[in-house]
Amino acid sequence: MDFRKVERVLIYRLGSLGDTVVALPALHLIERTFPNAQRLLLTNIPVHTKAPAAFGVISGSGLVHGFINYPLSTRKVGELALVWWQIIRFGPQIVVYLMPTRGSRSLERDRWFFRLCGARLVIGLPISEDLDHSRFDPATRLWEKEAGRLVRCLSELGEVDIDDMSMWNLHLTAGEEERGQDVLRPLAGAPLIACGPGTKMQAKDWGRDNWRALLARLGAELPDHGLVLVGAKEDAETGDYSAAAWPGPVLNLCGQLTPRETAAVLRRARLFLGPDSGPMHLAAAQGVPCAIAFASVDLPGRWFPAGKGHRPIYHATECANCKLAVCIENKKKCIVSITVEEMFQAAIEAMKGAIPGADARSARKA
Repeated sequence: MDFRKVERVLIYRLGSLGDTVVALPALHLIERTFPNAQRLLLTNIPVHTKAPAAFGVISGSGLVHGFINYPLSTRKVGELALVWWQIIRFGPQIVVYLMPTRGSRSLERDRWFFRLCGARLVIGLPISEDLDHSRFDPATRLWEKEAGRLVRCLSELGEVDIDDMSMWNLHLTAGEEERGQDVLRPLAGAPLIACGPGTKMQAKDWGRDNWRALLARLGAELPDHGLVLVGAKEDAETGDYSAAAWPGPVLNLCGQLTPRETAAVLRRARLFLGPDSGPMHLAAAQGVPCAIAFASVDLPGRWFPAGKGHRPIYHATECANCKLAVCIENKKKCIVSITVEEMFQAAIEAMKGAIPGADARSARKA
C-alpha cells in the first residue's frame, strides 16, 4: 500500500492529558506518513473531572482532523453499535493502534472489530512481548519511555527520535500564544516558576504541606521570581495553600485555561514542579526543565518527562511497580519518603541545566 495515497486513517488512543502528550511523537510520525489523509482519533471522554480530554490537547494542532468518542468500558450494545456506525461512515483504510496490550484475546477482538469496520490494515498492534513491554537500559538502569515503546510499535511507518523536541510540538495557534502571554501580565515580566501540585491519583499525591515547604524554600532562594500555579479547578485551593509563603507575585490559573493555553503559559517558565501528572508532560513537551516527585507505582523511567535535563526523584521501594491508584496498605511510602530537601536540590539542578547521569541517579533505592 502506498501510504501517501491513503485518504482516511483512524487512530485509536484512549486517555486524557498525559496519555495524549506521551503519544505526540507517534502522532507526528502518523502525520508525516499520511500527509494527504484525513486523520480521526478514536478516544474517550475521561470520567474524572480533573482529566482533560484528548481533543482539548490536540484540537487545532493539525495532527488530527476530528474525533470519534469511544465510551470507556462500555458493554452496551447500542453504544458500541453507534461507534461502529461512525467508523463505518468514516471508512478508514488504515487503523493505527496506539494502545497498551490488554491481553491476546483483547488484541484479537480489537483487530476483528476494526476489520468489521472496513479497515484494510491495522498497524501498531503490540503482538510480541518486546512490543508489549518497555525495554530496560542496563547503562542507566531506567526503562524505556512509553513514548519510545509506542513509536517502536509503528516501525513500519518509519523512525522517530523521541529526544527530538520537534516531535513534541503541539503547534499552538497565535491566539493560544497570545492568551498565554496576556494572563501573565500581572507578573510584570518577572522570571517564572510553574507548579502543578495537584493529581487525580491518591498514590501520586506528595502532600500539600510538602509543596508549601518546598515553595517557601525555593522562594527564599529566588525572591525575584513569579510563581504560576496550573491544574484543574479542583486544584485551586491546594495551589493557594502551597503558594502561601512565596515571597514574590503569585498567579493561580488552576481551572482558568485550556490545556493548550496552559502549554503557552508553561513554555515561558524556567522550571516546572509537580508530581507525575498531565501538567508535567505538558511542561516537558514545551522544553521546560522539570523537578518531579515520582511515586514508584510504575517502572523507573517509563513515565519520566520528555527531553533531557529533568530531575525526577524516584525511590525504588520494595513495593515499587505496584500500579496502584490508591495506596492504603503501605501508606504511599515511596512518595512520602521524598524529602523537601531532595526536591529543592532537584529544582536548583534542573534550572542550572542537564548533568550527565542525573536521571539515572534519581532512580535510587530509598
